[in-house]
Order: sequence, then C-alpha cells, then structure tokens
Amino acid sequence: MPSGRITKRAVDALTCDRGADRCFFWDDALAGFGVTAFPSGRKIYIAQFRKDGRSRRISIGEHGRLTPDEARSQAKIILGAVETGADPIADRRTARAVRTFREVANDWMSQHVTPKRKPRTASEYQRILNSHVFPAIGSKRICELRRADLTRLHARMAATPRAANHMLATISAIWNWAARREEVVFAANPVRGIERYAEKRRERFLTSAELARLGDALRDAESIGLPWAVDENGPHAKHLAKPDKRRVKLDPFAIAAIRLLLLTGARLREILNARWSEVDLERGVIFLSDSKTGRKPIYLSAAAQAVLADLPRIEDCPHIIAGAKEGAPRSDLKKPWAAVTRASGLEGLRLHDLRHSFASFGAGASLGLPIIGKLLGHSQAATTARYAHLDVDPLRRAVDTIGATISAAMDGAERRAAQPTRETRGDRA
Repeated sequence: MPSGRITKRAVDALTCDRGADRCFFWDDALAGFGVTAFPSGRKIYIAQFRKDGRSRRISIGEHGRLTPDEARSQAKIILGAVETGADPIADRRTARAVRTFREVANDWMSQHVTPKRKPRTASEYQRILNSHVFPAIGSKRICELRRADLTRLHARMAATPRAANHMLATISAIWNWAARREEVVFAANPVRGIERYAEKRRERFLTSAELARLGDALRDAESIGLPWAVDENGPHAKHLAKPDKRRVKLDPFAIAAIRLLLLTGARLREILNARWSEVDLERGVIFLSDSKTGRKPIYLSAAAQAVLADLPRIEDCPHIIAGAKEGAPRSDLKKPWAAVTRASGLEGLRLHDLRHSFASFGAGASLGLPIIGKLLGHSQAATTARYAHLDVDPLRRAVDTIGATISAAMDGAERRAAQPTRETRGDRA
C-alpha cells in the first residue's frame, strides 16, 4: 500500500488500479489516517484502528468536501477517542438512530394529538408545525435542538406574539412527550428559559347601551331588513336600487344563532352544531354530546327558550341552526354578523365577545366565578378568573367596610379631642 504525506496534490493524483475495487493511501505522519480511491474516481478519507482485537475502519468524509487538513483534524479526534476506550463506530450508529424533530412531531400528532384531542385542535397544531416549526428545525435531530434555535425562531415571529408563544408551547409539548418515551431528557427541554412575549388579551364587553343597539339591529334584520353596504362612487352605483329599497332581511336561523350566543354564553360551534335531539325544554337545557371540553350542558334562560320556540324545524335536518346544505348546520355567521355589527355601529365586535359579555353581566351581578365557570363550560377555574375584576359588589362592600372603620376611628379621635381634660377642667374651675 502506498504511503506518504496526505496532501491535496497527493490525493488528486491517487487513482484506483485497474481491476481493483479500491486502493488505499496512508499518511506516514498520523498512523491510522488514510484515503481510499474507487474506480469511479470518488475518494474518501478514513481512519483505521483496532477495537476489542478487531481492525475497524470509519469514514471521515469525501475529498473535495473536506480538505486533507480538515480530514486529518477529524482523524486525530477519532483516533484519540479510541485511545480513551470510546467506540466511534458504535457512537455514530447511535447518533444516526436518533430521530429528527419532524419524525418525532409526526408521531406525536398521530399517536397523541389525533386520538386524544379535538379535530380543530389537531388542525391548529399541524398548521403551526407546517408553517413555522418544520421549515426551521424539522430536519434537526431532536437531541441536537438548542435553545438558541428556538430563540431565533421565536424572535422571527415577534409580529405575532400570541402565535410565537403558542409555537414554543407546541415544541415543549412534543419534547415532553418524547421524554416520557425516554428519547430525550425532561430537564434538557430547550424551550425552558425562553421569555415569552406579553400578550394583550382582547376582551370586549358590551355595555347596556350597546346591547340595545344590537337588539335594534337584530329586530330590523328580521323585519324591515338591514341596509346594503355599497360604494356610492363605484362605476355601477347609478344602477343600484334607491337608498330606501337597499335593505335585505337576514336568515332567521342566523339571527337566532346570534341571540342564542348572547343569551347562553356558548361557543360558536356549540350553537351551530347543536341538535334538536339534545334540547330538553322541560328542564331548560341543551345537553351537548360533545364540545371543546367534552360533554356539556348549555343552560337556557326563558329568553333563550323563547328563541328556540320561534324557530321552525326543517325536515331531514337534525340541527337547530339549519344551513343551506340539506341535513347540515349553518357553516358560519360571518356575513350576517358583519351586517348586524355595521348596522348597530359595533364594527370590530367579534362573535366571541358575546360570550365575554354574557360572563361580564354575570360577574357584575355577583353570581360568583364558580357559577359563571359552570355556565360557560370552563374546565379550569383559572379561565374564569379573568372576569373577577368585573365583580364590583364585593369590592364596593369591602371599600364601604374599610371606609366606615376609618371614619369611625377618626370620629372617635375628634370627640376625644373635643372633650376637656382634667387639667383643663381644673384650670376652668
């Protein structure tokens, strides 16, 4: 076997003998460091050593991608590790067996999220992974994931702080799931220590005056109709109907859905997907077989029951809020809600704000957070705690009690100051 100093010139000149499947060239300065050439012209740097009485050989890298000096440095590391008792080949096999973050995340989705979470939750997780996580770190082996990688990804999403924080929570959940399977270590979770962005919780509560305007708009929507939204300066504006005739009545099922959302505090899909078979008017409850938090009762006030009583039942449609497609519920309320909020001057109000408003009126009436949480179907008490500041009656009672105590103490001090002391009485005598 030829030997000598492995240099670029020596490696470029190395060729495989005719009829041989490969040939070797060994470095005479570093024992065990060499390069092998193949008939195809490909040349690979190698390191050869003895382990447990056997001669072993490991590839370092391809000539062209590595320079001879870079390959020599890698060979020194490998051969030095062998001297300390390590097995580079076994270590490399172990490293290759570690899965990428994408592979672990896909298993998390199929084995954990899909069978145990709601379809919409699974869809949101998949969207986050596909849009943000996989393009950035999907190809990294999960054990190689570092806090610096996630910090950079989090910073790139600074314009959407809520989504950025949700992305970190998703990665953390995947890591912890993998840790329970002993693929990684809990304590090494790279999400730990990354400061989350402050999120501005968007909560809108309707006032009594705004509720009145909303009610007027709903009554107009089912009686005389709501005005169109038109561009008076548009190219076809002159062909439009006269302003007093530009009104349209909304679908009665859409109007009923909006009223039920406000009167029950239910979530949008809970009302749209509710079925007549789940309604028990005698007890005043809709027993949902499934919801975001599982089986759930929606309690119906007299006003909510009146809305249901006025709704027609569509043949072959099991849903309370019938949609355009036969047998299916209404898919959404985007267009009717836009028309109602525009007519009532409440642009920007979200349908979910009706749920917040329902809770706010309950808190303002001092019904108690546990009761409100039950009505809303919250699975965690902390979720209902956001309405604690609206419960003004306990605060008013507290400040009245404190104020009365302080006032009484001050009045007592004034009376004592007004009473003459013995010395004063003696002086007067």
